[in-house]
Amino acid sequence: MRKASILAMAMCIMMSLPACEPDERMETSAIPEKENGHNNKNENNMTTKMKITVGNYTLTASLEDNATAQAFAAKLPITLPMLDLYGREMCYRFPEELPADNARTRGYKVGEIVYYPPMHSFVIMYAQNGEHFLMQSIGHVEGDVSIFNGIGDVNVRFERME
Repeated sequence: MRKASILAMAMCIMMSLPACEPDERMETSAIPEKENGHNNKNENNMTTKMKITVGNYTLTASLEDNATAQAFAAKLPITLPMLDLYGREMCYRFPEELPADNARTRGYKVGEIVYYPPMHSFVIMYAQNGEHFLMQSIGHVEGDVSIFNGIGDVNVRFERME
């Protein structure tokens, strides 16, 4: 009988403990911004801006603060012969791989600039088809990416903005 009472008391105590959820009084993020992937600032706390030129069109993009974006930014200025693929993306395949320390399989947003590690592909997503694939986010275009719709294969110039 004594064992049953102890067991019942232990069960009551365990049931009254909160589940493995954070205390509501705690801040929602104890992870520094740079580690949780939401920091778009460079070492000088400034967003890295990039000018994209396609024929007579000019767009602006912001690069993220990650190893992949930094490796790409180190190549600027650069003109890339980009392929218009699948009616949704402009793509250039680098001969060498770029670092991709946070690549994961997920969906994408129109205007997002991503790196597809298996093919060393630098990609500007200009239309949505709902597909999910392995990617590392590099940044996003701040203008109207519909200029790429139906443009075909084209040279695209990328330059750092000061």
